[in-house]
Amino acid sequence: MADPVSLWFRSAKPEQRPQIYSPAPYPVLAPGSYADLDLSSAESALQSIAVHSAADLIASLCSELPVEVYSGEGLDRRSRATPGNLKDPSGEGQGLEDWSYQLVLSWLLRGNAFGDILEGTVRQPRQVLLQHPDDVTGWIEDGTPVWNVRGRQVDAARWMHRRVMPVAGRVLGVSPIQFHASTVGLSITSVKFGESWFRDGAHPSALLTNEEAAINEQQARDVKNKFLAALRGNREPVVMGKGWKYQAIQISPEESQFLATQGYTEAQCARMFGPGIAEVLGYESGGSLTYANVESRASHLLVLTINKWLRRLERALSSLLPAPQYVVIPREGILQATTLDKYRSYESALRNRWKTVNEIRQGENLQPVSWGNKPNTAGTGGAQGKSGDPDDDTDNKEDGTP
Repeated sequence: MADPVSLWFRSAKPEQRPQIYSPAPYPVLAPGSYADLDLSSAESALQSIAVHSAADLIASLCSELPVEVYSGEGLDRRSRATPGNLKDPSGEGQGLEDWSYQLVLSWLLRGNAFGDILEGTVRQPRQVLLQHPDDVTGWIEDGTPVWNVRGRQVDAARWMHRRVMPVAGRVLGVSPIQFHASTVGLSITSVKFGESWFRDGAHPSALLTNEEAAINEQQARDVKNKFLAALRGNREPVVMGKGWKYQAIQISPEESQFLATQGYTEAQCARMFGPGIAEVLGYESGGSLTYANVESRASHLLVLTINKWLRRLERALSSLLPAPQYVVIPREGILQATTLDKYRSYESALRNRWKTVNEIRQGENLQPVSWGNKPNTAGTGGAQGKSGDPDDDTDNKEDGTP
């Protein structure tokens, strides 16, 4: 990630050294102590289940929704065909969904997205190859940001930088991970502690004591070996002499793995991405769970959290199109209703005459009917026949035959 000190203030140009990046080994991803925990890598925060789930939820919702292209506003608004460069913004053949996921995930983890403009200009890019945000460094030179990618200084005229959560007087945006690094660190460390409890075996499984005799070190070792030998390879009862007592040490999962702490910190990690995320992911929010609030969670998630990321993605995608074209991402996919609710909304649309039968049929991927292009008679919810009766079969057949 870019050094914040060198990027905010004027400094000498750093030495450019090629760097080799490879997947981090397990000990790096699972440090031995909180002091060893390093969140400088974008992926390290994804060790937290809540962070990974929340980031994937937002990035997936934004990237998997359909994209529509329009020009004009109001009565002049016209639908346009999706240009080829928008179908594959990186030119790698991975498609728009892949590019959008990368863009949103970079915003979520680092607050910034960077890319090389392969086609077009900085004001009108057409094809952009996104770069890993941790591979990008920057500094101020003569009042202008200078960017470097793995030792390669980039041409400012062929470079895209899109930030979120901006701070006045700063070039880089800020991510939720940076704001709440301590909470993310606690989440990862508590899981690490629970794992090490069982992996390292730093606790006795039982106590073998004698309440009537003093046992020296050699005697204790001999008794332990004989006791283990008696247990090994059979399930027969063990006979012990007078004064001996065997007590197994039972540690509850809640105590050994800090489950209460994990549950709280995971919920906090989910909440840092916005309202509704923790509840959708199943973390306790303190309220009772009813059918009504389960039904409304999708709308709350869209209005309070997802919508701002969709708007940011719409602006980024619109910048790849020539003016006056722009991108709209329909939100209906997030608010998918039950079949009954959907049919009720259709009935309301027909009754209030703001949709026709064929418009509804188009949304259901059904062929149009000859009688479905005109709004229904006011006050009725069914399609009208020649006589105005919804049940009149004289002009109500799908094939249009009399």
